[in-house]
Amino acid sequence: MKDTIVLYPSPGRSHLVSIVELAKLILTHHPSFSVTIIITDAPFETGSTASYIASVSAETPSFTFHHLPTIPIPNTSSSILDIKTLSFEFHTLINHHFHDALLSISQSSNLKALIMDFFCNYSFEVSTSLGIPTYYFITGGLTGLAAFLYLPTLHNNFTKSFKELDEILYIPGIPPIPAKNMPVPMLDRSLKIYKYFLETAIQMTKSTGIIVNAIETLEQKALKAIQNGECTPDHPAPPIYCVGPLVPTDVSESGGANISKHECLTWLDSQPSRSVVFLTFGSIGRFSAKQLKEIAIGLENSGVRFLWVVRAPPTDESEKTTAAAAVEPSLDLLLPDGFMERTKERGFVVKGWAPQVEVLNHDSVGGFVTTCGWNSMFESLRAGVPIGRMGR
Repeated sequence: MKDTIVLYPSPGRSHLVSIVELAKLILTHHPSFSVTIIITDAPFETGSTASYIASVSAETPSFTFHHLPTIPIPNTSSSILDIKTLSFEFHTLINHHFHDALLSISQSSNLKALIMDFFCNYSFEVSTSLGIPTYYFITGGLTGLAAFLYLPTLHNNFTKSFKELDEILYIPGIPPIPAKNMPVPMLDRSLKIYKYFLETAIQMTKSTGIIVNAIETLEQKALKAIQNGECTPDHPAPPIYCVGPLVPTDVSESGGANISKHECLTWLDSQPSRSVVFLTFGSIGRFSAKQLKEIAIGLENSGVRFLWVVRAPPTDESEKTTAAAAVEPSLDLLLPDGFMERTKERGFVVKGWAPQVEVLNHDSVGGFVTTCGWNSMFESLRAGVPIGRMGR
């Protein structure tokens, strides 16, 4: 039987792209292996991945995409915290299908290891119960990983939530940080997302290893602190493997030769070199309706050329957004009256999603406004495009 590595990304395009690039890296070192990537339907709207998967399948025949059955998902709002919470809970709901998939794969191949996304934490017990060596894959950097692994220690050292503390936190390997500046999911210990982060931090120390999309030479202090066990004083530190930067080397994201070129790329072809500012805010990033109007006013008043990816605003419990509405927001309702007409000579607005790597590598793009997600940072650095940050 053929040696096989199974990779399990959390739902959504950005984490899937990183997992695929990791799989490609594995095959460069172990070309005799086969790779199976387990795919789940996202429990929230992140844009379709079908064309991307089709393109990867055609390009790399040694990849197999194993789709788990669709399951009913409880209603939730589209706030970032609720989406992150659901990302964890989703895997407990689909674990029985995940268990069946691992059994099926192991019967037809020699399953050497499972590499799973951070958000798949509650599938760890499934894979280890089957005796499969299990690695965590971190799509971010070592500095964030150091803080995350140190969370159980901080939790035991304080009784209040970080958002209530006027304290400076001293975390091994990283500069001191005000408690209130910790990542949002860690700020309030009464929330479920905090509990999920805490449990994941504890469980990761039991894994076979942690694979990080990071560059070792850029974060040496954080790496040394983790490896020396300073971030996990109550448990031995698992082996850390730095494999970054994982950035698509083929900039074509449109889905292969049979898929037409994205319309925004055609528009960019007609713009002067380095003249366009590209604005996009991640696969789940959303601004309120009021904020979208303010961004539009700023773009119009700036006089710059722009390519802007607009997603529907987040909802609250009283107003659910369908997947279709999230991908195809009504620009006439969201943007100021007449904005599209007044800026049509120098601006282009895309609903939902644009091929980011292709856009960043286009000669017409001279700047990138983003929330500075880890993938976006690497992609922009490789393309040589200056970055400006906008928070949500």
